[in-house]
Amino acid sequence: MKIVVGLGNPGSEYEKTLHNLGFMAIDIVAEKLSCDFFKKANLKAMTAETVVKGEKVILVKPLTFMNLSGEAVSAVVNYYKVPLKDVMIMYDDLDIDVGAIRVKPSGSSGTHNGMRSIVACLNDTAFPRVRIGSKKDNDEMSLIDYVLSKIPKEKAELYAAAIKRAAECAISFIDGMDFDRIMNIYNTRV
Repeated sequence: MKIVVGLGNPGSEYEKTLHNLGFMAIDIVAEKLSCDFFKKANLKAMTAETVVKGEKVILVKPLTFMNLSGEAVSAVVNYYKVPLKDVMIMYDDLDIDVGAIRVKPSGSSGTHNGMRSIVACLNDTAFPRVRIGSKKDNDEMSLIDYVLSKIPKEKAELYAAAIKRAAECAISFIDGMDFDRIMNIYNTRV
């Protein structure tokens, strides 16, 4: 079984904001796999389920808001009893250039509050992640205002390409591609 999580904030006011890049990527994955999200009663998330190459796949959009993402992710992981190497998290990352993604098999949470929550709730860092670049180039805007701002029109194509690439990376993971190969393919500059 594979679980792929896209991080974001629920609610229409957060759609198309930088903090919802993970939600945008997981929506593309769900569309490509022809599955729909629904609320699972005992989980703090919207989930979509399908089968790929005979293996069950669960797509996840936490409903806990970004800073409490770990509550939803740990609930899903514990419910399905999936090893962390089979759980991929996609999220926005201020340390990555806009238009780029970075894929890693494990690592720290960095400065991302959603990832801090996930690491704290899982008490582990050994799970794959796809970081979607959202580097801040505006020093006048506070960090919280920046991550909750809408994708700027002048960078919309760069963000769209990175979100699409993150979704393609998740599909490769779901398809069972070797993780070293995934990193070789998706960690190159576009």
